[in-house]
Parts: sequence; C-alpha cells; structure tokens
Amino acid sequence: MELSLADFDYDLPEELIAQTPAERRSASRLLQLQGDDLHDRRFDQLPELLSPGDLLVLNDTRVIKARLTGEKQSGGKIQVLIERIVSAHEALAQIRASHAPQPGSRLRLAAAFEVNVVAREGELYRLRAGYAADWHTLLECHGELPLPPYIGHAPGSDDEARYQTVYARNQGAVAAPTAGLHFDEAIMAALRRRGIEFAWLTLHVGAGTFQPVRVERIAAHRMHAERFEIPEETAEAIRRTRARDARVIAVGTTSVRALETAATDAGGVHAGAGDTSIFIVPGYRFRVVDRLVTNFHLPKSTLLMLISAFAGIEAVRRAYRHAIAGRYRFFSYGDAMLIDRIPR
Repeated sequence: MELSLADFDYDLPEELIAQTPAERRSASRLLQLQGDDLHDRRFDQLPELLSPGDLLVLNDTRVIKARLTGEKQSGGKIQVLIERIVSAHEALAQIRASHAPQPGSRLRLAAAFEVNVVAREGELYRLRAGYAADWHTLLECHGELPLPPYIGHAPGSDDEARYQTVYARNQGAVAAPTAGLHFDEAIMAALRRRGIEFAWLTLHVGAGTFQPVRVERIAAHRMHAERFEIPEETAEAIRRTRARDARVIAVGTTSVRALETAATDAGGVHAGAGDTSIFIVPGYRFRVVDRLVTNFHLPKSTLLMLISAFAGIEAVRRAYRHAIAGRYRFFSYGDAMLIDRIPR
C-alpha cells in the first residue's frame, strides 16, 4: 500500500504545545509504548524500565545561536537562519526576504558585520564572512537561539540553558535533539547505578527538520542532509551490547538516523563521519536500534513517519490519541515516549 501524507496527520489542541520546559528536566511525563500496551510513567522512572547491560546512544550536538536579522545593500530587511557552518568563514543559510538576495551582493547582519552572498544552492545561500572571527564566534556574539517556530516567545536566558542537553559539547546544530532535554545529572547517575552504559554520536540537526513535507505521495519526498559522526568507541560499545544480547536504545530520532545510516548487516555500525539523508518510513527494516526514547512529533512530519516505522502506524496513532486525551505536553519542550521496536 502506498503511503500518503494524510496517513500521518492528527488533530492537536494548540494548548498542548509546550511553550516552556518542565520545572525539572526529568520531571516530564513518559508514555511507554510496548506493542499493543501503553503505560503512563514519569521520565525519572526510566532507569527501572531498562535492563542492566543495555546501551543508551545519545547525540552530543550543541545548538548554535543560528538566527540573525539584517538588511541587504538596498536596505531591505532580511531574516537569516544558518543551516550549516561549512568552514571557518563560510556557511549555508536560509534567508527570508521580500526579494531574494543575488549572488555577489552583501548583507549586513545584526548591525555588526557584513557577509558576501557567494551562491544560491537550492533553497540555501552560501555566505562568506570576511572577518578574522569565524562563524562560530560571530554567531555566539551576535546570533539568537533558534527556537522552533511553534514556540511563541523570544529566547531568553532560561531557553539558552534548557534548549541544550546537559551533555551538549560539539557545536553545529540549529535545533536541539529534544529527547535528550529530559536527561539531567541525577537521572544519568541513576542509569549508571542501574548498569546502563552510555555511548555518544554527533548529528548536527539542520533547519530542515522543521520543513513541512510538501508532497502528498510520501515516496516522492526528498530528505535534507545532515552531518554526523560516530566514534569508534561507540561502534565498539554496540558490538559489546550485541555480544551480551542486550538492547541498543537510541535517544532521539537523530540518533536513530545516524545509527541506521551507518548500520552493518550484523546489527553493528561503521565508525566514521558523513552526511545522511536517510528517510525512514513504515516498511523500513531497522538493523541497529531496539528501543527509542523520543518526544512527540508534529503532524505530517518525517519524524512521525520514522516512529511509525519503528512501532507501527496503528500503534503510534493509538498512543497519540492516548497522549492527547491524557493532556501530555507536545513537541520540543514537551513530554517523552519510550518505544519498543516492532518485531522483525
């Protein structure tokens, strides 16, 4: 059966879109989906829901202050969202303007510095900063945290702390790997006491994660590319987990996408770096990930398609109906799910 965009739609009351995080990271709710069974939990119960020897794989990307306002040489106002820092002085960006800037033109950003528009590459623009300071420094000094479009307030100091995971270290994301926002030092210590192991990868989440699917036929959609890196230590940790017949648990869909892109037929992963544009939809055969910690996702989104592939379309529909009826909080600052993969 060919899947359509309507297969991944649902009605969400606007008041269930979380605008602020829970008072404490691990105080959020956790909906556990195991086959046909649903269980209402708290996130701080996660250690007891896992088994000693299980492996949690977490994405350690760090969100950069990727949003800038500015103007063209003509004086026209623009909004810039850095999609990816390509090198010290070049970046790819989305630009919103009444008239698209032309290659060869200059933009003044944050009333502080100028960049050249080098070229247009699809929906993105290649920008070059002609300053001694690199893009990371410019953004840290002049940029704004790029909160998702469904969060209605301007970013403040609380957001700068809470829209990062506590283990974020590798700069480059323009959106947080939000499943990781529920982890604090206390729950990570409890997981270690339980005998749960940790492994790390980096996938820099791009602004394309918020782009709507614009085709009705799912098979016609083309995913944006995101940069990832899997260390050899993580590949080895997965091999050890397989050898002891324990489970690999991905924290977030970003971790799933990186692991499944690098998967081996034996259920391990190849270490290394690359780009992924993997598009996971129902019918996909997962090779690495056994369980998934994730947030609730937007209607008609590729992330909802991924978890529907992981747990089954009907099971996810039932879980989302349950969550809406139970007044769970949705999206980046919302509650979480723990999902078991449907049997191969």
